[in-house]
Amino acid sequence: MSDKPVSPTRGVVVDIEGTTTPIAFVRDTLFPFARARLPSFLAECGHKPPVAAELAEVRRLHPGADPLETLNGWMDADAKVTPLKALQGMIWDEGYRSGELRGAVYPDVPPALRAWHAAGLKLFVYSSGSVAAQRQIFGHSTAGDLAGLFADFFDTRIGAKRERDSYDRIAIATGNPATFLLFLSDVGAELDAAAAAGLRTCQLVRPEDGTVAVDGHPIARDFNNVAALFGLPSALT
Repeated sequence: MSDKPVSPTRGVVVDIEGTTTPIAFVRDTLFPFARARLPSFLAECGHKPPVAAELAEVRRLHPGADPLETLNGWMDADAKVTPLKALQGMIWDEGYRSGELRGAVYPDVPPALRAWHAAGLKLFVYSSGSVAAQRQIFGHSTAGDLAGLFADFFDTRIGAKRERDSYDRIAIATGNPATFLLFLSDVGAELDAAAAAGLRTCQLVRPEDGTVAVDGHPIARDFNNVAALFGLPSALT
């Protein structure tokens, strides 16, 4: 499991929750923030085209149901539904802009991302959260603006994270053969799907998040460990 890859790594695709960012931040800060503000946000902004478009998709998926009830139900189930994620991202954007929110990242993540970017590696994000939410969490992070380090961002509009086809599409979008991409996540099913598409994979097992290690993928405790396992530039040197 710790063998060095045969081909050089050209790009690194990172998950967010449990990989770059503590699960507790998403669960205990972001989700409650969006839930508390959702009713007033829909009342005040529901007529605006971006919000109205997402609400139309909610109604299409659950015809005849009250959109607010549908959205609350999806949040209760932690459903990875695109219109929910888009609306949450819009609400979080207001929080980041006001300074109420700052994106949490593990301390090992910023120096590693900067070292990899400086060495010419292309960095990408693939998360269930909307692209806008991804940009916000890194653009307003506790370590400063990290969004500019990434070449592109992908969300569920490219496909579900546990489906191989999503990673096929990401490889095409990045312009790299799949075997030149490394995918970092804490979720075994996502890693399995990425590996099936030919990407290299590594599971982040952070004790703080209670991640359970799975078979079939290299395991790293942090991004410094990832660098050592895959021969990437290290922020420690």
